[in-house]
Amino acid sequence: MAAGMYLEHYLDSIENLPFELQRNFNLMRDLDQRTEDLKGQIDSLAKEYTANARTLSSEQKLSILRQIQQSYSKCKEFGDDKVQLAMQTYEMVDKHIRRLDTDLARFEADLKEKQIESTDYDSTSSKGKKGDSRQKEKKTAKTRSKVKSSDEDGSPKTAQKKVKLLQPGEFNSPSSNFGNVHPSDVLDMPVDPNEPTYCLCHQVSYGEMIGCDNTDCSIEWFHFACVGLTTKPRGKWYCPRCSQDRKRK
Repeated sequence: MAAGMYLEHYLDSIENLPFELQRNFNLMRDLDQRTEDLKGQIDSLAKEYTANARTLSSEQKLSILRQIQQSYSKCKEFGDDKVQLAMQTYEMVDKHIRRLDTDLARFEADLKEKQIESTDYDSTSSKGKKGDSRQKEKKTAKTRSKVKSSDEDGSPKTAQKKVKLLQPGEFNSPSSNFGNVHPSDVLDMPVDPNEPTYCLCHQVSYGEMIGCDNTDCSIEWFHFACVGLTTKPRGKWYCPRCSQDRKRK
């Protein structure tokens, strides 16, 4: 699938996300306002109770305390509803994050497959050129052997032919060196968005990583590819940021 298709499908999936988030935030704001109103009523009832405690009858005192208790219960209900809305909002965003991670993994898998196909095609084409050059070498060798046998016969014409064949320079077979192709592996994107991230790319831990020897380094761990490493260096190693700080000092 082309990159444009991945992007189009993902944009379609998040088209209604802003409206859903706005609705949940408005509901949470409304619950906050209701809770604040109840807290104001509780304060008024508490002041009334403390100011008139000596003159109020037992039934009036119980009535005020019940009203305060009911208001607190309502506040708790509003708080629970707000927590549920917050969890629903989190799950809503997390679902789209997981979708994006999956699409990225599939896109990188497609890139890897295309890279392997391109490498196989180049290798096949190079082998064909190499075979043609070997056939030319065989023909040249046969021509040399014929010229040599004719030269031994002592014929003037064949002697001229020998010089003519040897003057232009022999056919040289082109040298071709092919390195082993190592396409990058597809990252397993984290399902849990709370998983800690590292490195300059702010991604999760994967593959070979190296730690910065600066104890005060804010990042600590780095992917080999992100800092241009292929093997573990000898001695102490400092990340690009810490290296710049050390040079300034």
